[in-house]
Amino acid sequence: MAAAAAAVPMAAEEVEEALGLFTGIGLSEAKARETLRNGALSALLRQAVLQARSVLGPALDKATGTLLYNAAARLRDPKHLGFLVGYIARRQILTDLQLSAALEYLRSHPLEPLDTADFEQACGVGVCVTPEQIEEAVEAVIGQHRAELLAERYHFNMGLLMGEARSRLRWADGKTIKNEVDLQVLHLLGPKTEADLEKKSKAAKARPAPTEKQKAAVVENGEVGTETRSLLEQLRGEALKFHKPGENYKTEGYVVTPNTMALLKQHLAITGGQVRTRFPPEPNGILHIGHAKAINFNFGYAKANGGVCFLRYDDTNPEKEEEKYFTAIREMVEWLGYQPYAVTHASDYFDQLYTWALELIRRGQAYVCHQKVEEIKGHNPPPSPWRDRPVEESLLLFEDMRKGKFGEGEATLRMKLMMEDGKMDPVAYRVKFTPHHRTGDKWCIYPTYDYTHCLCDSIEHITHSLCTKEFQARRSSYFWLCNALDVYCPVQWEYGRLNLLYTVVSKRKIIRLVETGAVRDWDDPRLFTLTALRRRGFPPEAINNFCARVGVTVAQATMEPHLLEACVREVLNEQAPRAMAVLEPLKVTITNFPAPKALDVLVPNFPADESRGFHKVPFKPTVYIEETDFREEADKGYKRLAPGQPVGLRHAGYVIAVQNVIKDASGRVIELEVTCTKSDVAEKPKAFIHWVSEPLACEVRLYERLFLHKNPEDPSEVPGGFLSDLNPDSLRVVRNAMVDSSVLSARPFDKFQFERLGYFSVDPDSEEGKMVFNRTVTLKEDPGKA
Repeated sequence: MAAAAAAVPMAAEEVEEALGLFTGIGLSEAKARETLRNGALSALLRQAVLQARSVLGPALDKATGTLLYNAAARLRDPKHLGFLVGYIARRQILTDLQLSAALEYLRSHPLEPLDTADFEQACGVGVCVTPEQIEEAVEAVIGQHRAELLAERYHFNMGLLMGEARSRLRWADGKTIKNEVDLQVLHLLGPKTEADLEKKSKAAKARPAPTEKQKAAVVENGEVGTETRSLLEQLRGEALKFHKPGENYKTEGYVVTPNTMALLKQHLAITGGQVRTRFPPEPNGILHIGHAKAINFNFGYAKANGGVCFLRYDDTNPEKEEEKYFTAIREMVEWLGYQPYAVTHASDYFDQLYTWALELIRRGQAYVCHQKVEEIKGHNPPPSPWRDRPVEESLLLFEDMRKGKFGEGEATLRMKLMMEDGKMDPVAYRVKFTPHHRTGDKWCIYPTYDYTHCLCDSIEHITHSLCTKEFQARRSSYFWLCNALDVYCPVQWEYGRLNLLYTVVSKRKIIRLVETGAVRDWDDPRLFTLTALRRRGFPPEAINNFCARVGVTVAQATMEPHLLEACVREVLNEQAPRAMAVLEPLKVTITNFPAPKALDVLVPNFPADESRGFHKVPFKPTVYIEETDFREEADKGYKRLAPGQPVGLRHAGYVIAVQNVIKDASGRVIELEVTCTKSDVAEKPKAFIHWVSEPLACEVRLYERLFLHKNPEDPSEVPGGFLSDLNPDSLRVVRNAMVDSSVLSARPFDKFQFERLGYFSVDPDSEEGKMVFNRTVTLKEDPGKA
């Protein structure tokens, strides 16, 4: 088809001839002209019509014309067109049902020669369904549903009878079956009555409210809709229209060679038909929110379909790889809830990759080149003068590269192919004298992504190589390389990247942020690396839920951070026990405290579900409240503490009223003296506030967006570059906050809801005597962020 599409445009007389052919098979002139705009389709249809006319004569009926058009439009491999048209012309394929079966058979059997007897059986050639068979099949189906038919009469779903009859007689004519169903139903029920003609009232179906996992992702203009299925539901079975293991050849664009079917047979013998995916990060940086989608997609697709997923480090660039990245990547995969089937490295296969590189040269598909990097950059570099050098010469030079006889940049091994983006002869190997973290000084040549990736997938018998959309331009080289070496060829599938606004995720830019002191490190809670999100207190379930809501789409999704934060609130509302903390403490002395010593107050861990337990906090004559919960003068609408306006203390069972306001020399309020009254005898206050007594000192870090603009990397939005767009208020540290003693035994990453303030997580900087909390998210979304 691709060849036909590239054909020379038709001359005027050829266009007229083709128009005559196409309208002669029943196409309208408009449809015929539309077809002519598609060079590939019009060439195939012309061939099909001429072939059919050679058998049936110049006058073709519309039914035959429709079959010919559908055959030309839907056939994936043009080499089978003549074979298929022969059956149509000989009146052996008469219906669209038969044609669909024939097309599916040809898709499933890409290699010659075709077994004609098997083909004819698969698409009903020669099958004659008699009126008696149709009558018997319909009678049997009606007999099964007789009771329901008599009860519901013509309100019964007649389509059900049609469907069941069709399933019994696959090749029967649909109209004939419908006529027989109508006839037999009329015989059973008689003519329609007035009651039969009344519209059946639709009873409202009582549906339970969907759980969070049952909702599914609808993303429109960066907004997440409310109907969301779980990620596993989105990935299971036929949901994505992916090929089944071993049926790689059914994928659009998959290249079939004479060895393909044998290689797929071997592949199935090794895998047992199991789905196999892989997550292949480069160990030269920390994973970010975009990787969370990739992890969920790769591990999730395998899990949803009873398969396995490899964690494979793409460690082919020793200059940038560090052990800390290997460790952090695996930690984050497991933190998100996934266990790799195996942890592998591209470097595990360096020996095999080198052997295959030699074979590629021997087959005339690769050569040693001496063009400089800057010469071959871009999409229109000059052709290499060494492209046609003798095979033996390239073999010797490649061996010299391996032995270190060339300096870096003096020689590369290049593959002979043109990629989809116009890039010609991508590099397979380059010289690097940097020791490798696993293989040491064994190698001074290292394979590139374009060479390594598909071959590692082949070695590990990956069934579905899932990658982001920007790798689509490498799909042709992926198929080409596996086929050039006659090894098992997996299928590459692309999906859209996940991006967030108000952030940067590029490794280079995060390093700049660290170097300039804008952030502390890769795990600074203002970043959207996974380690940063964990430190801030984002639960892994929330990140996975967010990925499910974004959905598995081919289109790139650019999302607002507040949508991720909404997922965080939903999870933490169920997971984070309540505690009380005061960020800006104001001392309050209760002058008529009702007991000689401290009282124990029981506070529910989850007020909405007291069955989940309580914790005790002390209640003493001295308590601390938020400075902002007191005003000397109560404005209209202000409901908290003020002279003459009492408030309740949450959970304590007491209402306090101001008696005396104590100020320092500058006039700032530093203490309140109050009286307390039991809640059950006091007038109900307008508000209840949180408080602490005998508290723990703590530091609280309050985070806002790191950047001021949605797209800090966009020069039109931020002309001065992303470093000029930093939000000066992205971090506020409250050093003298107080928290109740119930959190004393908390460990790093433990999470709490501080009542009325938000969700907070214990930071690893915490020390004995001075806990540190990060604000994860506020209790409610800031309207200014939406």
